[in-house]
Amino acid sequence: MPSHLALLSCLLVLLLSLDKFLLHYLKKRLFSGPRIPSGGTSKSRRPMAAAAKWSETAMLVIDMQKDFVDPAMRSPMLVAGGEAVVPAVAEAVAVARERGIFLVWVVREHDPSGRDVELFRRHHYSGGKGPTVKGLKGAELADGLVIKEGEYKLVKTRFSAFFATHLDSVLKTAGIKNLVIVGVQTPNCIRQTVFDAVALDYEKITVLIDATAAARPEIHLSNIRDMKNIGVETPTLDEWRR
Repeated sequence: MPSHLALLSCLLVLLLSLDKFLLHYLKKRLFSGPRIPSGGTSKSRRPMAAAAKWSETAMLVIDMQKDFVDPAMRSPMLVAGGEAVVPAVAEAVAVARERGIFLVWVVREHDPSGRDVELFRRHHYSGGKGPTVKGLKGAELADGLVIKEGEYKLVKTRFSAFFATHLDSVLKTAGIKNLVIVGVQTPNCIRQTVFDAVALDYEKITVLIDATAAARPEIHLSNIRDMKNIGVETPTLDEWRR
């Protein structure tokens, strides 16, 4: 009998030892996952934060039409610096599309009689012809610029893209808080659109300085300085795309 009791005691001790080992093994396998490096979660959030930011941003492409930027049109409205920024505008548009930014193509399209144009310009319209008359070649976008499905075309008849248009309603309905602006020309349509956007409390307004233009570089830079002084960001295209 004592030998039997001793054998049972040994078996009991062995079973208890095995039980502790199995419990430790199972805990290690089931409850200890791979360690997450410090800072790993913040890195994973970055793409999501960027996507959210761009979903609240719209790019306004202003007046990039042949009568404004193509010397071959011999338009009285030609902006001397306009042709040079066409490639930069096209590149900015490509970046905007990659980021999922809402694109708004702002254009002028006038009545053939010129009755909807500013008074000081009406003398340019006669015989159904004039700058950016709807349906004529001069109102077309510059070569290489194309409005794609899902993008928005807004027609204006004054300098500001917000004046007598429904642009603010379209942007607010889309949840847009921030604007990126490219096109021509800096002292007129760019500047007035920017000042109206500031007055309408858009949170962040950016003007790409090498994707906008005026008749002369000094005019362009002077107006860029004025816009910067009211809180507008003025990066180059390369700085903005980083």
